[in-house]
Amino acid sequence: MSVAHPLEAAPADDAIGAYKAVLANVIEQRPSGMRQRLADALGKHRSFVTQISSPAYSTPIPSKHLPLIFAVCHFSAAEREQFLGHYRRAHPGKAPGPSALRKTRHLSLTVPDLEDEKLNAALDRAIHDFVNRITAITGKGGS
Repeated sequence: MSVAHPLEAAPADDAIGAYKAVLANVIEQRPSGMRQRLADALGKHRSFVTQISSPAYSTPIPSKHLPLIFAVCHFSAAEREQFLGHYRRAHPGKAPGPSALRKTRHLSLTVPDLEDEKLNAALDRAIHDFVNRITAITGKGGS
C-alpha cells in the first residue's frame, strides 16, 4: 500500500486552509501587533489579514502579497517552504517564482490622517502603487 504525500493528497480547499494555518501560526509566534503591521504594509484593513490568515475563511491569499507577507512576518526558510508547498497545491502555477520572492524590507512612513477612512485607504494605495512602479523601473520588483 502506498502512502500519498500530504501535499498531494489534500484537495485545493484543504491546501488553502493548510497554508493559512501556517500563516496563522507564524503570526501567533511573533510579537503582538503583527496583524496590524501586516495590514499596514499591505495597505489593507486588519479584517483582511484576519480573512487571509484564518483557515475558517476560504478567501485565498493573492500571490502578489506573498513576498511582503514573508518579509513583514519574518518567515523562516522552513516556514516559507511549508507555506509554499501548500500554496502550490492550492493554486497550481500561481505561486511566485524565486525572483519574485527576493528579500524585501519593510519601510514605515508617517503620513497625515485625512480623517476619512476612504481617503486614508486611497493614500495608502497610492503610496504602495508608487513604490511598485519605482521598483519595477529599477528591475528589482515590488511587493
